[in-house]
Amino acid sequence: MIINRLIAKNWRNFQQINVPLRERQFIVGPNASGKSNLLDIFRFLRDIVKVDGGGFQKAVKDRDGVSKIRCLAARGDPEVAIEIHIADASDASTTWQYALGFRQEPRGHRRAYLTHEKVWKNKRLILKRPDKDDNEDPELLTQTALEQSATNVKFREIGKFLRNVTYLHLVPQFIRFADVIQGKIIEDDPFGQGFIEKVASVHPSTRRSRLKKIEHALKIALPQFEKLEFVRDKNTGYPHLQAHYSHWCANQEGQREDQFSDGTLRLIGLLWSLLESDSIVLLEEPELSLNIGIISKLAPSISRLRRSQGSQVLISTQSDVLLIEQGIDGSEVLLLTPTKEGTTVKVSSDIDDIRILLENGFTVGEVVLSQTRPKHIGGLVLSE
Repeated sequence: MIINRLIAKNWRNFQQINVPLRERQFIVGPNASGKSNLLDIFRFLRDIVKVDGGGFQKAVKDRDGVSKIRCLAARGDPEVAIEIHIADASDASTTWQYALGFRQEPRGHRRAYLTHEKVWKNKRLILKRPDKDDNEDPELLTQTALEQSATNVKFREIGKFLRNVTYLHLVPQFIRFADVIQGKIIEDDPFGQGFIEKVASVHPSTRRSRLKKIEHALKIALPQFEKLEFVRDKNTGYPHLQAHYSHWCANQEGQREDQFSDGTLRLIGLLWSLLESDSIVLLEEPELSLNIGIISKLAPSISRLRRSQGSQVLISTQSDVLLIEQGIDGSEVLLLTPTKEGTTVKVSSDIDDIRILLENGFTVGEVVLSQTRPKHIGGLVLSE
């Protein structure tokens, strides 16, 4: 399944979003336009339905409350709303629709409470809140039906789908200096501090299969690379990834993850994420630290891995190299444009000037990224 349409109101940078989504969707825009905040919509929905201590109130609290979520340009409209449409494919009929609206209590604990929650299956409305029970006990509106096993029986499939949303923006230094940092790992570990432990926790046969596929990719991407394996330290039992290169002596031990380059670590994390999920994979600027040749092959590689896993991949990027592939359609790229009334989100192929250039053989990287450059970037010169 995939989310084939996203609708939102007053979320972070955006007053309004209403766009179709494809199986592979790129998100481009200037710095501070809201690329990360758009991806966070999907993380927010995942956080609501997490098995281990998720829930609507925590998802809002983790984002510092409704006042920090609500778009600054919202002014007189205090409601934040999200609606997703779920289908088997981007061109298939919508099976599920889930809509959620909320605002902050005007007084008291200032908690978030639901203004509406609706679910449709095959266009038939099967849940509409507030309902009679909510009106009799307004406290019920502090929780979604989606997160409660007693109330989500008819649409539990939506929760299972969202629960598997994957986000990993691996920060190599967290792995390389894990022994020094030894700090608290952020919930869900979005920056990969516990990435090696995550690899270790997977069933051995699944782990071997994934690492074999990653090894194949690394052989192509890295000079003289030969082998990637999972090992445990003989003394401590701690898990490690170990790499071997052809120019080393046969009896020489391989490199462990704290010796990998930033690009190698990020590429391993990227490929692991794509192999891990059959739901939605969120990739934030995957081109960071990677060689230009690797970046140019990311888009087709993502497409192949996506098809093999049956997942949907949403990618924010600043790289024209990543977007040079002729196979990228204009409908696969969302263009974010900041305005005085918040950031607008448009499908690139719906913009006349861009569509004409794409029809004449230009790539998305050549056409769309030029729209994200600041108008007066030539004046950016550091003074002495």
